[in-house]
Amino acid sequence: MSVLSMLFQDFSARLCSSEFSNDARHPDHPTAFSRCRKLPLPALVAVMLTGMRMSIQSELDTFFAHLAQQAQLIHKVSEQAFAKARAKLSLTAIPRLNDWLIARAERDGFVPRWCGLRLVAADASTVRFGLRASHVKRAALADQILFGLFLPGPDLMLAASLHSAGERGERQFLVEHLDRLSPTDLLLLDRGYPCRWLVALLNHRAIKFCMRVDQSQAGFGCVREFVLSGESERIVMLRAPDKQDALDYECPRKPQRVRLVRHVAPSGEQRVLMTNLFDEKLYPASSFGELYHQRWSIEEAFKRLKHRLNLEHVTGLSQQAVVQDVAAKIVCDNLQALTACTAHADAALPDSERINHAYAHTALKPLLPILLLGGKVSRNVGKMLRTLLDLISGRTYRHRENVSKPRKQGRKPHKSITQKNC
Repeated sequence: MSVLSMLFQDFSARLCSSEFSNDARHPDHPTAFSRCRKLPLPALVAVMLTGMRMSIQSELDTFFAHLAQQAQLIHKVSEQAFAKARAKLSLTAIPRLNDWLIARAERDGFVPRWCGLRLVAADASTVRFGLRASHVKRAALADQILFGLFLPGPDLMLAASLHSAGERGERQFLVEHLDRLSPTDLLLLDRGYPCRWLVALLNHRAIKFCMRVDQSQAGFGCVREFVLSGESERIVMLRAPDKQDALDYECPRKPQRVRLVRHVAPSGEQRVLMTNLFDEKLYPASSFGELYHQRWSIEEAFKRLKHRLNLEHVTGLSQQAVVQDVAAKIVCDNLQALTACTAHADAALPDSERINHAYAHTALKPLLPILLLGGKVSRNVGKMLRTLLDLISGRTYRHRENVSKPRKQGRKPHKSITQKNC
């Protein structure tokens, strides 16, 4: 618990630092946040990081009530003041806070390793924001794609970005984030990603990967042969990427050596996993099924962001406001994940007992204003945090291995802006 307490204290100090103040100013407003206002920069960002799910005014009044530790709402700042202040906030301010948080989680030992490698899952999800028609400058589009890099062990979103629905696709989004990865990372990908040029690019950059591949995909005749052979694993050579792909993505136009591993799911479905981990002793074929299964955590993260944190209910109509809201809710979810991880460890719960993340966020939200801003009650934060962890660790569910719940087919529900909580 002391590690988590120190993390929140240092996070609060960073919010109030001059370094963050300089980074947080929008390029169009170089003198922003230099005057003493009712809503200074730390309070502005802290409000956003609590996970705004209601109307702006309700969130503001609730935030200041929680900060003062009272039940009655406090009307201190108007929603117009919030809108003016957030317009001066840089788009990179909150993502940099998330970078600091991830680095701190790494330092404090929250991120485990698999055979000495950090697992990173990549995927994208379609989002439909509850926006109405407007004449706002640089108005946001309702339908966009959220791409993310995710750390499955501690359930932390490493990085994320929004893209228009008409852009080139998930592989291109992944290429734009490859600089985030290092040779000590292991990239986990679903079956929508494999292609010859991507394999060549990952090998060229010395990025380790494990991806599911379908035998029906073009250019993977060796996979079809492997499926028919009945072997548990095989090392094959993929054909060289096409000339134009090699030029576009700056990857070598050479045949690529990969390892194919057969995994039989509990349902009996056969999956083929492709990887560039060739050491059979260090990475046995039997371990890849459970390894690939950890990729599913990013799917759960997208669901949590959309349905628990109301990701699609934004607090502004411009693209700047939408990007800020998405970044803030990702940091909010990461703070909740670290709190839940600490609660699980402190209570010495078995692996089969999982923390209820929805309840963890509900319990953490009233305490976040104090944790993020400190103030007069800072000396009581440790005791309050201890009570919070005990409360969260008492709300768990039992995880059952090899139990699948297939998705229901059909249109996904998307609430309109008129159905927002108030």
